[in-house]
Amino acid sequence: MARAALFDVDGTLTDTNHLHVVAWWEAFRQAGHTVAMRDIHHAIGLGSADLVAHCLGEDRDRAGDEEISAAHSALYGTYFNRLAALDGARDLLHALHERGLRIVLATSAGGFELAALRRAIDADDVIAGVASADDVSSGKPAPDPVQHALDIAECAAEDALFVGDSVWDMRAATKAGVRAFALLSGGIPRADLEAAGATAVYADPADLLKHLDSEVLAGRE
Repeated sequence: MARAALFDVDGTLTDTNHLHVVAWWEAFRQAGHTVAMRDIHHAIGLGSADLVAHCLGEDRDRAGDEEISAAHSALYGTYFNRLAALDGARDLLHALHERGLRIVLATSAGGFELAALRRAIDADDVIAGVASADDVSSGKPAPDPVQHALDIAECAAEDALFVGDSVWDMRAATKAGVRAFALLSGGIPRADLEAAGATAVYADPADLLKHLDSEVLAGRE
């Protein structure tokens, strides 16, 4: 039966979470809102609309939501040529591919942003597809993005694993019935990730790669 490894991108394969935090902070500031960076950080991983709602509340004036999201996109776009992959990201994807797993990215990024992220990762030769949040009705923490990634990989939930760095990643994967592995490279505390359903927690892609055969893939042949 087909097997697959599904990956979040920001904070999981690329060192971009804090760039998003700064861009969102400035976008909120320009719109007249003061939002603590800590609160923004914990919301990273949600789609743009959900992140704005999470940070400003459901009773906000929603007329400015699109302007805030557009400002974030413009601010974050200034970093596209400087995005960096996390240590071991490319090697991890290649190692999984060599072991017969199909690689699918599950991300809310698209267009020029996705292209910049893929350039940073430099592993297009082993990436089978991308499940975008734009292709589903609900983003993380709903299971829809993970289920869409499973469809692309042509793989059942029990024959896949998911790697992410946020609470929203862990909740989405768990709801979809996929084993979720968490990385600390996004800056979220271990306890929060474990409480959200992480099977195991590793420092970064390089650390997960070290434990790939002994822990992550053990017993899956």
